[in-house]
Amino acid sequence: MNNLIVFPIILPLFAGLIMVIFRKKIIFHKVLAIATIAAVGGTAFFLLEQIRKEGIQTLQAGDWPAPFGISFVADSFSGLLVLTTSIVSLAVLLYSFRSIGEGREKHYFYPLFLFLLTGVNGSFLTGDIFNLFVMFEVMLVSSYVLISLGGEKLQLRESLKYILVNVLSSSLFLVAVAYLYRMVGTLNMAHLSVRVQEAGVDGLMITVAFLFLVVFALKAALFLFFWLPGSYSAPPTAVAALFAALLTKVGIYAIMRVFSLIFFEEPQITHLMIGVLAALTMLFGAIGAIAYWDIKKIMVYNVIVGVGLILAGFASFTEAGLTGSVYYFVHDMIIKALIFLIGGTIIHLTGTSKVREISGLIRLHPQLGWMFFIAALALAGIPPLSGFVGKLFITEGTFSSGYYWLGGIGLITSLMVLYSMLKIFMNCFWGYTDLTEEEEKGTTKGLLLPIGILTGLTIALGLGAEAVYPYVELAVETLLNPDIYVNAVFGNDVLP
Repeated sequence: MNNLIVFPIILPLFAGLIMVIFRKKIIFHKVLAIATIAAVGGTAFFLLEQIRKEGIQTLQAGDWPAPFGISFVADSFSGLLVLTTSIVSLAVLLYSFRSIGEGREKHYFYPLFLFLLTGVNGSFLTGDIFNLFVMFEVMLVSSYVLISLGGEKLQLRESLKYILVNVLSSSLFLVAVAYLYRMVGTLNMAHLSVRVQEAGVDGLMITVAFLFLVVFALKAALFLFFWLPGSYSAPPTAVAALFAALLTKVGIYAIMRVFSLIFFEEPQITHLMIGVLAALTMLFGAIGAIAYWDIKKIMVYNVIVGVGLILAGFASFTEAGLTGSVYYFVHDMIIKALIFLIGGTIIHLTGTSKVREISGLIRLHPQLGWMFFIAALALAGIPPLSGFVGKLFITEGTFSSGYYWLGGIGLITSLMVLYSMLKIFMNCFWGYTDLTEEEEKGTTKGLLLPIGILTGLTIALGLGAEAVYPYVELAVETLLNPDIYVNAVFGNDVLP
């Protein structure tokens, strides 16, 4: 057993509780938040190295043997996501120091930030499906407050829709868990993998599998994304970037984990449905991205395209497709935070999100302009940036599995994504401007550092793909062979 597995969960939880006690010590909040996230990132990196050398790491809470206690499991897939979460959240945190405002800081912004990370990391590391529900709720309750923090009219209106959708999906989640427990008598994911295979995949089991797919699709914005454009456009830039980078990714992770570990025996049904939903998600998301001339809307619809693309590779359920999905998953967390931070900075400088009302920003802010250009190319999958590697493997995986239509849609929507991003670049940064530094609504002071960090990571992830590949390869091996996960949890113990 490895006690380090719970550190990414308990460190932000306890740090957030301490901040609540010392509510007015804002400087203390900032220092503690940085230290906590850095510690979580260091722990995740150390865990990844242990996983690479020794295999999947597990922890049984309270020393209760699986499946009777709550299991925490860190494989290469979850370890990569926890490490990426730490990096992205640190950059967003640094951005928030100069942008979130004193009012939100005094109303528990930093504790809520860490509580959200508690839920995200817990979702990645739990090995119990009911505990996955609990971690979802920890994350969502924090997001409910963050999305409405500030009390602006738009925030309050969109937060109501966001909360209602997530309460509905959480209720369906409980129903799905209850049915599954009634059918096989366990909640431990590794034990569920064994029990579902023993029970066989009949009509009722397929129905429960689809119920889980509906739940996670709502949370991941897979086809059922009607709630996302407004919800992610309402909060301030730092919160929107955090949501875009992390919240939908937890839903994607849940789909990939559950449908590779528990419901994997009928891929011609379950994975085909995921592929169809992924294709529709990419198409509708890309259409939205090119249709709007509003920076926030373009960014939000590109989040939706990313969801579909990641799950397109997973739907192929081939080694190449899963390699692309895992790699693009990491890339997408970084790039979505990056484009939201840059987009928010543009709005901060000009006071508007309408693309046609902005021009010539690159004359006053060349660093911001060229970092946006790099982000646009990475998002579209132009080599040698990070998006290219993942899209290449996803396309190979979809073609090799016979899903030519899915791979083709991925390529077409990539061009649409590139057009939507270049539309912002050519209109907002290129051309002439009468705007002077004195007339700008804000300043980039303190905002370029986190943007620069994420831009550098995007370049490094593309050029340094070989360094990341061993961890991605281990993650794919576990996703393709659920017995590795099951054996890591139970070891030499006899399954009950």
